Amino acid sequence: MDNFKIFDGDVTSPKGFKASGLNIGLKRDKKDMALIVSDVPAKGAGVFTTNKACAAPILLCKENITNAEIQAIIINSNNANACTGQKGYENALAMAEATAEELNISPGNVLVASTGVIGVPLPMETILNGIKKVSRNLSYEGGRSAAEAILTTDTYIKNIAVSVEIDGRQVTIGGIAKGSGMIEPNMATMLAFVTTDANIEREFLQKLLNRVTDKTYNMITVDGDTSTNDMASVMANGIAGNMVINEKHPEVEKFTEAFYYVNKYLAKSIVRDGEGATKLIEVEVINAKSLVDAKKVAKSILNSNLVKSAFFGEDANWGRIICSIGYSGADFDINEIEVFLGKEGDMVKIIEDGGGTGFDEQYISQILKEKDLKIIVDLKNGSEKTIGWGCDLSYDYIKINISYRS
Repeated sequence: MDNFKIFDGDVTSPKGFKASGLNIGLKRDKKDMALIVSDVPAKGAGVFTTNKACAAPILLCKENITNAEIQAIIINSNNANACTGQKGYENALAMAEATAEELNISPGNVLVASTGVIGVPLPMETILNGIKKVSRNLSYEGGRSAAEAILTTDTYIKNIAVSVEIDGRQVTIGGIAKGSGMIEPNMATMLAFVTTDANIEREFLQKLLNRVTDKTYNMITVDGDTSTNDMASVMANGIAGNMVINEKHPEVEKFTEAFYYVNKYLAKSIVRDGEGATKLIEVEVINAKSLVDAKKVAKSILNSNLVKSAFFGEDANWGRIICSIGYSGADFDINEIEVFLGKEGDMVKIIEDGGGTGFDEQYISQILKEKDLKIIVDLKNGSEKTIGWGCDLSYDYIKINISYRS
């Protein structure tokens, strides 16, 4: 992080971006529509849910992201516009067209995102009136309001910004995200919007987002469900005035490091705010035969309801951990692996030679009271590694989800 500065910013921190977030009537009293706009046409990149029941806005975004430029993103919460058939697609298109008309740009330069309840048609009169309101409320300080407006069961906004010097120019990257439940790669129930004033090649930006997504949003899980509406998008408007960034740029690694940090921060923030979560769990798998094996082990541990419940109960139940590793489908010898449990800087070996180590239960019970916990799994049969993030499973997860539509 020596190459960039981190600050409490958002999508309006980079130069040339406005945003707004308002209550338009989809929710009783909370903000429920957001708009993010670049002053000038921007390079766009996006990644989208792998769920075959993908929502209408996702279908539209997949089409529009292939256009040369993106200039606006309109987002509504409380209604996912998913599993709503042809009418749902027509409504998503109408959102793009209405936004474009207000901003005097092409509908093809607008991305549309929705989040909320599945299977309910959008109240289009409310939506279209809302688009007029948020379009007329845009400001260079509106990023925080936009971050509020995209939330559903989240308990707080998720935002970050960094600045990095490229070609002697200050380049800024800012982001906001939402996500709390139905979080599982690929991708997780989440929306992430990143902006930057960097001058960057569009094809490189898309490749970079793909790579970073595999290491961030695709490595988080709350409950194992893959949503219909997931997306992460980037707009880069070039206003910083640096030389175009691509694979050959001499400072490409500085930008890549900063870009990765923003997306990793947002991904971890989503997990930390998992529905009912009380603990963030990081799983690092090292010395795997392949990256695929490493990811299988990490996800298997993080998706185990028994492991997650044990963490909520602050119980060092190593049997549940080795069980989840055993059914992961990865290639390893169970009698060779080592597993460590604890917190950053204080890890205790709990498994070796296929069984427990006789560790001090009282000592590790104190560690398990921490909010940020870590598991390291050494598979001892290769050189590949990965890191994933999840959370515990509490009583409140059930409470939240049995009453989600009411």
